[in-house]
Amino acid sequence: MFVFTLFVLFIFFILYKLLLIVPMREVNVIERLGKFRAVLQPGFHFLIPFFDRVAYKHEIREQVLDVPPQSCISKDNTQLEVDGLVYLKVMDGKLASYGIENYRLAAVNLAQTTMRSEIGKLNLSQTFSERDSLNESIVREIDKASDSWGIKVLRYEIKNITPSRHVIHTLEKQMEAERSKRAEITLANAEKAAMINLSEGERQEAINVSEGQKQKRINEAKGTAYEISIVAKAKAEGMEMLSTALAVNGGHDAMNMQLKEQFIGQLGKILEEADVSVVPAEMAKLEGFFEGMEQVTHAVSASSAKTNTVKGVRS
Repeated sequence: MFVFTLFVLFIFFILYKLLLIVPMREVNVIERLGKFRAVLQPGFHFLIPFFDRVAYKHEIREQVLDVPPQSCISKDNTQLEVDGLVYLKVMDGKLASYGIENYRLAAVNLAQTTMRSEIGKLNLSQTFSERDSLNESIVREIDKASDSWGIKVLRYEIKNITPSRHVIHTLEKQMEAERSKRAEITLANAEKAAMINLSEGERQEAINVSEGQKQKRINEAKGTAYEISIVAKAKAEGMEMLSTALAVNGGHDAMNMQLKEQFIGQLGKILEEADVSVVPAEMAKLEGFFEGMEQVTHAVSASSAKTNTVKGVRS
């Protein structure tokens, strides 16, 4: 029974060494008597026991490797701490097995050195604004060196770029100063715009006032001219009518009568409004005439009264 059990175990061991199932996510590198024989793709395979063995197993899916943080110096002598992720895939199982001892470790170290070199070519501000170009440069440099390793570097992503505390403090001061500068510029521009708008308003107001005054003077001038033309036209018509009236019999007498009436009326107004009596020389003569006539009248009246008295006595 013991011998039978050993025989069965030996048969299972032979079958285990004879049959090989490679998973879908792997490739296996087979060596025969210590020499490379083949790279077995996913599926079912037969091996020669004690002659063939699985020397290496490689993951053929895309792999993500974490690049540890490292200290870098930028072009402007700023100390940075940078970490990232590298994405790669095994393309050739034979080269990945015999081209390098550990392609994962080699890819991570190469990513670190390349990243340090690329960071040294950029200023601090460029490391933040040009991440895409930095990632592309690192992938391109790693991919050149990894051709003989049987792997393909698909992409590289920077996770964090962390300046030192002193640099962060300096950047905060710089950003605060920049914000203050932008605020002052904004206020200055606002004041400038306000002054410009105010001056434009005053200028437009002055223009409007001058235009209004100009239009007012034009309207007044037109009104005065129209008034003068109407008065002149009326005077011309009046003179024409007057000349026509004078040509009629008795026209001159009527005109003299009209002038006398106007003279007397205007003289009465002057005498009423003036504090000192102003009498023309002609009026003075006329007044003496009337006084003489009044004396004659009184004399005539007295003579008549005397005559009547004598007649009465005689009677």
